[in-house]
This record gives sequence, C-alpha cells and structure tokens, in this order.
Amino acid sequence: MKKVFLSFVLVLLSVIAFAQNTWAVDQMHSSVNFNIKHMGISFVQGRFDKFDGKVVTNAANLDNANFDFSVGTSSVNTGVEMRDRHLMSEEFFDVAKYPEMKFTSNSITKDKNNTYILKGSLKIKDVEKEISVPVTFGGITKNQKGKEVMGFQTKFTINRLDYGIKYDPTGAGVAKDVEVSLYFELIKQ
Repeated sequence: MKKVFLSFVLVLLSVIAFAQNTWAVDQMHSSVNFNIKHMGISFVQGRFDKFDGKVVTNAANLDNANFDFSVGTSSVNTGVEMRDRHLMSEEFFDVAKYPEMKFTSNSITKDKNNTYILKGSLKIKDVEKEISVPVTFGGITKNQKGKEVMGFQTKFTINRLDYGIKYDPTGAGVAKDVEVSLYFELIKQ
C-alpha cells in the first residue's frame, strides 16, 4: 500500500512540476510601439492598437516558454490619419492583403539576472525571418482581482526592407531601420 501511495505522490508531483501555464495578453496594460527616423533629422513614433498573444510556461519564469503573438496591421496609429492611411497602403503594410504580422518563438535562453534571449520567426507581409531579441522579465504578481499576472518587455531593431516594405528604398526620407518596443502584461488563464 505504501508503494502505491508513494507512486501516486511521485506522479502527482511530476504533473505539478511540469504543468503548463497559459498567459494571455492584457491589452489594457500592454503596448506595441515603433520609432523610425524621418528625413534623417527627426523621428516618427507610432503604435499598433490591435494585438493579441499568449505565452505558455512551465515555471514561474520564462525558462522554456513558448511565445505566440499577432498584430493587426490596420491598427497602425501615428496620430496622423493621412500618414496612417499611407502606412496601410500597398507601399507599406498592404493591410488588404496582409492583415496581420506574426511572431512565433523557437527558443528562449536565460542570459543574466531577469534577461533572456528570445529566438523566433517574425512574419511581416509574405516574408518570414528568424530574429533574436532580448527580453526583460518583470516577474509575476497578483492584480487587484487576485489573478496572477506576468510582465516582460523587449526592444529591438529590424530593417523594414528585409520584410518587403520597399517605400523609399534609399532610406533618405523614411529610414530603413525601425526601432520596436513591446511592453506586455499577461494574465494567467
């Protein structure tokens, strides 16, 4: 009887130890932002207002986590309606043909302290490329409703020309490099 009980306890502990947790984006406490140089002298900032995603973890950190995020390209918002319409056109995001950008992780490794290196596939328009970005893990706590929440952020740069956004290929008016800043808070499901 003791062997059966011990076996049960070991199986239960194994299941608990390897239990997966799914965390969904809390849109009220998250943002997808970009910054791009204009005419070589100033910057245009913007954001995407529609995005979704989840992270699946096995622990109370990002070790071995899986990331899956999407961004609605038609939700681009620079605060200038005429510019936003141009960004939605075929010259930029071509939102009629490509309604979303997508990121799916391949691996994540701990770097130092609460920093990780996240590798995965970023798809913009019909181009999919592997990228590697630093992720700062903010931790896990409980929100005002008593639900567990997780936070992290990342900042990285991509070359828009690599993803088929060929408007002004010289980069004289609109720079080639786009700085991306993501801030996410996720709620445990």
